[in-house]
Amino acid sequence: MSFIPISVMDWKEKNVFITGADGFIGGWLTKVLVEKGANVIVIVRDMKKKSALDLHGIKDKVTVVQGDIIDYELVLRALNENDVEYVFHLAAQAIVGVASRSPLSTFESNIKGTWTILEAARNVSTIKGVIVASSDKAYGDQDKLPYTEDQPLLGLYPYDASKACADILARSYVKSYGLSVAVTRNANTYGGADMNISRIVPDTVISSLQGKELIIRSDGTLERDYMYIKDAVDAYLTLAASLAREDIKGQAFNFGAGKPVSVLDLFKLIIRLTGREIEPKITGKATNEIDKQYLSVEKVQRLLNWSPQYSLEEGLKETIEWYKEFLANNC
Repeated sequence: MSFIPISVMDWKEKNVFITGADGFIGGWLTKVLVEKGANVIVIVRDMKKKSALDLHGIKDKVTVVQGDIIDYELVLRALNENDVEYVFHLAAQAIVGVASRSPLSTFESNIKGTWTILEAARNVSTIKGVIVASSDKAYGDQDKLPYTEDQPLLGLYPYDASKACADILARSYVKSYGLSVAVTRNANTYGGADMNISRIVPDTVISSLQGKELIIRSDGTLERDYMYIKDAVDAYLTLAASLAREDIKGQAFNFGAGKPVSVLDLFKLIIRLTGREIEPKITGKATNEIDKQYLSVEKVQRLLNWSPQYSLEEGLKETIEWYKEFLANNC
């Protein structure tokens, strides 16, 4: 399926600052903005052996600032010296299991990192807009499904709570200082070049392609909303292109497919698409997991005219092809 982005902003020669560009979603966003002719500045704390910038072949096409997003003076200098117009703040400790084991480092990265970016942005005159990545996990466990943006943020596990805090901080900078900010609350995002192999899609796809045992760590009944990475990138660009509108500033938006899928059904679809015939082993050992989480996308459809362009099957087909090629070239 061809990828036709909804975003209509001309990004050519725009100065864009991205945190988390060496990660999965940030790497894809950086790739697309580079292809659109933007001048992209990224901040990277640890130079990985092979980051998303390497996987996409764009490391030499961006300006890399080495340092930590919690370093206010460094961030401020990077924004000022590069006349940054738009900030996409995606950097976070994003693995739920790691967050549960290491809450302090998670809070420092996800909460302090967010207020540092926001405070620096409000003190730079060239800034036109800031997009802050929250998460559907910020909603926590709710009685009402699907989640709508007017529901309270009840995230109580470390990762969920950190995203709820970042979400509120971001919107407070609009109310308190007039900074042009909007928040994304994305569904589980999947696609090629996700090297956090503990995540369900890359783990299942790679294991299936390599003929390994497929293990479901939950009981298989957990339901989630899954969004393909190309739809996620288009969501970020569509929202950023709309930040000049007064009815968009300070708003949070759900981006997802709007369709719950059980873990077991996801496994079965991947197994079918990879051509395997095997029943996954269900261990039921996963903890700190909410039973059902999925999003209403009515608000983004109404205000931004945005809808996902990929079905789950279409997105998984492209994902599987990406990992097939990656494994063929690296194993």
